[in-house]
Order: sequence, then structure tokens, then C-alpha cells
Amino acid sequence: MLFRMISDMIRGTQTDIWSIITLVLASLFVIFLCLPFHEAAHAFTAYKLGDNTAKYQGRLSLNPLVHIDPIGALMLLLVGFGYARPVPVNARNFKSPKHGMAITAAAGPLSNLLMAFVWLIFSYGSLALFGSITQTWPFYVSYFFEMAAIINISLAVFNLIPLPPLDGSRILSLFLPERYYFMLMRYEQYTFMLLLALWWTGILDRPFMVVVNTLYGWLDYLPNLIYTSIFF
Repeated sequence: MLFRMISDMIRGTQTDIWSIITLVLASLFVIFLCLPFHEAAHAFTAYKLGDNTAKYQGRLSLNPLVHIDPIGALMLLLVGFGYARPVPVNARNFKSPKHGMAITAAAGPLSNLLMAFVWLIFSYGSLALFGSITQTWPFYVSYFFEMAAIINISLAVFNLIPLPPLDGSRILSLFLPERYYFMLMRYEQYTFMLLLALWWTGILDRPFMVVVNTLYGWLDYLPNLIYTSIFF
């Protein structure tokens, strides 16, 4: 995302430096707060379902130092999606391993959607408290929270892609016979490389953005409705 904005500015497309600075700050905000929250959601859910593995390894925490992966953080900063260190989960500790893994996996993307909703409330709230969108600094405060919301939605959608090692592959296990699921997991390193190749070539751009924009519209509906009904 940052890479594209800088490229657009170099090509002469209308992109101001303050938008880039705001995007960098929003990305760092997501890296140091939202990625740890995503991983802590995995850890907390696994703990509640009976698996103490993440707790014993210190991952039941919002401390970014125990969650952040440097390469994943750099990817999020540059292209708008990335990853943290995976939370260790032992499915044998769940009463139903398949359901436990699926619920634990779903907790991460759901936490991103919840955070996106909260940041959209903050986005409209900052305009309500500090001024209109026609004023400069309230606009960038609002833009900061809006970008944080968009990045969180992008992370949720990316993680729900049903290919290993993403969370979506664990959710997919509920619907696949075990032999087909383990066959898919056997090629985990190759499917992720394929996913990255599809991403870099732009093949996934259109379907990905359709889903992101749809979710953004749903999550934005209530905050936007409240803001416009009060101030317009």
C-alpha cells in the first residue's frame, strides 16, 4: 500500500506527503497494536477451549515484542498485508480438535474486523469532536483511523484465504475430509509461495478488493449513519 502510494507520487499522480506520513503512522499503529491483538485473540481462544500451549509460551499477551515478525511487519508497512509470529496451538488439548482449531483460527480475523469497526467509529468521532473534513488536521486524524480500519479489514480477508498456513485453511478443515485436508497441509510451503506469486502479479487484486470494499461498506454503515444523522 505504501509502495503503491509512493509509486503514484513519483508518476505524478495526486498524492500528498501528509497522506503518506499518515499511512505510515497507521501501519505502525496496526503493527504494534492490532497484530498483537490478532495473535492474542488466537491465544486467548485456544486457552478458553482447553489448550495452554500459547499461555505457557508467553503469547497470551498484547506485548508486541512477543508477537511481531520483522519480515511480516515490513510487508504490512510496504504492501498493506503482513503477518506476526504464529501462536502455537496443540489441537490434541481440545475436546474436538477439528472444531477447536477452526474456532481458534477464526478468532484472529474476527478480531481484525472488530478493530476495524472501532477505528471507523474513531474516524467519524474525530471529525465530530475536532471539526469538519474540510479542515486539515482533523481530516488527517480521521484518515489515520480510516486507514487503520482498512488495513485491519485487509488482514482479515487475507487471513481467511483457505490456503495454508493462513487461518482460512484451519476453518476449511471443518468442511474437508481429513485425508484431503492433510494432503493440502503437506504442501503448505508451496501453497504460500503460490499465494505470494498470485499477489505480486496482481491476479488477486480485483477479487481481494471486492471483498475488502464490501466488508468496509458493512462495517462503515452504522458509524457513518450516526455521524450523518447528527451533523447533517
